[in-house]
Amino acid sequence: MHNKMNSNKNLNKLMPKRFKRPSLLAWIGWVIFFSFIIMGVNNANITLDRLGNGVLNMGKFVGNAFPPDASRIGPIMQRILETFEIALVGTAIGVVLSLPIAVLAATNTSPHPVIRSAVRSIVSTLRTIPDLIWALIFVISVGLGPLAGILTIAVDTIGFCARFFSERIEEIDKGPSQALESTGASRFGIIAGSVIPIGFPSFVGTSLYAVEKAIRSAVILGLVGAGGIGVELNTAMSLRRFDEALMIIILILIIVIAVEQISTAIRKKVI
Repeated sequence: MHNKMNSNKNLNKLMPKRFKRPSLLAWIGWVIFFSFIIMGVNNANITLDRLGNGVLNMGKFVGNAFPPDASRIGPIMQRILETFEIALVGTAIGVVLSLPIAVLAATNTSPHPVIRSAVRSIVSTLRTIPDLIWALIFVISVGLGPLAGILTIAVDTIGFCARFFSERIEEIDKGPSQALESTGASRFGIIAGSVIPIGFPSFVGTSLYAVEKAIRSAVILGLVGAGGIGVELNTAMSLRRFDEALMIIILILIIVIAVEQISTAIRKKVI
């Protein structure tokens, strides 16, 4: 009898949990969620006529865009190179600054809880504000051109990398750090001798993801005057030179795919 009761208990543990009745707060949350969806669909004014016209207009765009116009391939490639440089330089600056910021934001390496909370708040702010808003701010601050794009990418990279760097630092095994501490090593020595070497593969992987993200962001930043190929794309679309715009889109696609493949290959070797 006792064995039977134990077997029933084990069986109950294996069975999926029964559906619990949602609380009042959960019901309110679901009602608000679906209310926003309904209002969003209603405000979008989705009709069969608009969808049909959209398909026809898309067909006209594709028809006017083919074949791609390569007559301005020289200036376009210069802008492509500028976009790549903006993404690479901005990411490099952001990654270098992210590491000390992550050390201050991590629970096990921050010198004081107040500093940790303040740094985390700053990182969250950098991550929350969209790229285009940062780009507009820097365009106003330093003027049009690649510098505004580089600063935008750097700020966005800090918001991205500092968060994941700090999380990886908090996950690191305390054994090596405690061993160095027992020998009388300073806080800087512990971080440099155990934390950074252990977390280095993860830092590299996150940095490579940041590069991929920066390439896509740098394309868009040109639309607000922060340099790069976005300037050429915006001009081509505004002047309705759709064949030239398609050429630009194809080149952007090639660059993005190439960067992703190289990044994946490096991650496989490092991580």
